[in-house]
Amino acid sequence: MAPTSHKTKHMIEGFVRDGSFKWMNKHHKSPHRELIEMKNSPSADKKWIHDLSVVANVVVRRCSKILNTSTGQLRENFEAEASDATKHPSRYARNFLEYSCFSALALSTEASGYMEDKKFRRLTFDMMVAWEVPDAVSQTSGEVDENATVGAEAFSRIAPAVPIIANVVISSYVFEFLTASTEGRLQFSTYEKYLSALERSIRKLKSHSESSLLSSQRSKRGERILEVDGTVTTQPVLQHLGISTWPGRLTLTDHALYFEPLRVVSYDKPIVYELADDLKQVVKAELTGPWGTRLFDKAVLYKSNSLSEPVILELPELKGHTRRDYWLAIIREILYAHRFISDFQLTGAERDEALLKAIFGILRVQALNHLNSTIPLCYEAGLMFNACDQLPGGDRILEAIATKLTPKYQLSVLITMAYSLEFVFGTSEITVGEVTPLEKAVSESRSNYKMVADAQATVDGAKVEGLDTNLAVLKELLFPVIDLGTRLLGILYWDEPANGWLAYVVALLLSIFAMNMLLTRCFSQRQGVDVLKVIVPPAMNKMEQLLAVQNAISQAEEIVQEGNVVLLKIRGLLLSIFPQASNRFAAALVVFALVVTIVPFRWLIIFIFFEEFTKYSPMRRAQTERWMRRVREWWFSIPAAPVILERAQEDKKKK
Repeated sequence: MAPTSHKTKHMIEGFVRDGSFKWMNKHHKSPHRELIEMKNSPSADKKWIHDLSVVANVVVRRCSKILNTSTGQLRENFEAEASDATKHPSRYARNFLEYSCFSALALSTEASGYMEDKKFRRLTFDMMVAWEVPDAVSQTSGEVDENATVGAEAFSRIAPAVPIIANVVISSYVFEFLTASTEGRLQFSTYEKYLSALERSIRKLKSHSESSLLSSQRSKRGERILEVDGTVTTQPVLQHLGISTWPGRLTLTDHALYFEPLRVVSYDKPIVYELADDLKQVVKAELTGPWGTRLFDKAVLYKSNSLSEPVILELPELKGHTRRDYWLAIIREILYAHRFISDFQLTGAERDEALLKAIFGILRVQALNHLNSTIPLCYEAGLMFNACDQLPGGDRILEAIATKLTPKYQLSVLITMAYSLEFVFGTSEITVGEVTPLEKAVSESRSNYKMVADAQATVDGAKVEGLDTNLAVLKELLFPVIDLGTRLLGILYWDEPANGWLAYVVALLLSIFAMNMLLTRCFSQRQGVDVLKVIVPPAMNKMEQLLAVQNAISQAEEIVQEGNVVLLKIRGLLLSIFPQASNRFAAALVVFALVVTIVPFRWLIIFIFFEEFTKYSPMRRAQTERWMRRVREWWFSIPAAPVILERAQEDKKKK
């Protein structure tokens, strides 16, 4: 073996002497063990890769031990498998580091209980540290110490290699939440707390799944119990059906939602609210209150084709509606996961993997929920399927995910240990030295999301409270239409005689109505008059009638409010208050004008007729839904024109 080079020994001794590896000692058997072994080894020069930084060398050596191979052999494997672009000198160090890390993590996560291993936690963090300074050129003398931190890019690159820790879609949000109080740099102490909380969530899920809860109901499909609430008398869950209310226990599995009404000393038979079957389910936030009033924003509404009327599940708490928001998000995550499975017709291992992604998301949210943070936890942003439902182009992200599921990329076998949650997938959401289609879709979607969020902020600012105020805003927005109506009435009353032709149009319409009445009378004498049948609603007492009126007023206010938002967006487009949106709208109008000018009108009518009656046919449904989503995303990205409310000056002096 070749003797150890003076340069390599000098470098190692320097870092040991300076104490730059104090950060490694906490969870190792002896101080500087790895560096001392490398320094004293006769083959130290072969183990040390001069292209890599010190921290990258140490991480690669740990990876080689996990893979039960030498550093040299690991490098030879990389040289043989990597493309020429991946081995380019400018990218060689980071790509080789990624190759070593991803290979080691794929093998490490096959071991049961790897999340409990503190060395594994430290290793994943050290990988992130090394990723930021992979080559010898990028390192500085004080680069690594016991207070080393990592940035968003390093976290988003390494963490998704362990699916339970993060994935490409939500990794940026997890990082933002963990670093809210540390100026965008992740500390190991915070990272370890997150993994500890995650490990506790896994244990809780195992405990629930091994319990006798709903054993007879969920045994057929092998359902996992993800969350249970309502077991504590101080925090009940209330089910509302019509005007009746009943307390009970609420349970969410990876297939359905169960509510068990509470009796005197036990629970009644569970009521099942299906999430796996296609029943056109709607799950949304709802207001509740005594006798059906809409006062408290603390409930979840569930309705489907299998129910005659919607059911409302209330999760009361003294302050806020965080408890409801959490349940709403995790219920939707399971519902959206099954819709994803249905849309892409997933079966077998692909289906299991898709469900597991939803389960991992819920576990991550549970872990984050137990951490102290300076910002509130946005549950939807931390759940992959929820996020894809909200992000612009989220359907493209789901398409990219569907193509990366295990059977389509036969890289390794899906390892499954029943109910233990010790899973690893051979397919990775990231590729050494490359940006995958999934990463591209997520990056593009998040860049567009900022524009949508800014537009939504203007919409929220334009909404005003009170039916009278909303009607006043509506009247002001409709002033041009009202003015046009006044002019038309002027023409009708011959205030503008030059346009007297309108009177003949009105006379013609009246004549048509009269003729229709005569024909109807003639035919009705022969066939008899059709009787109008009306189903009488159940009788209501005075209280119920008052509540019905109150609900009608609330719904009317919401309708007027949404109408105002539409008009404000149109006003913003027409007045070019927001040039970017107005330019696209103007271009679309010009294109439409050209089409109307060039294409014969009868062909346009035929095309519109054909389009409307075929767009939801089996052949076109997917394309139509994709197009409608693009239109909705474009509409949501349009800001609302600003509104200023001015109170009329009132003389408050009393005589």
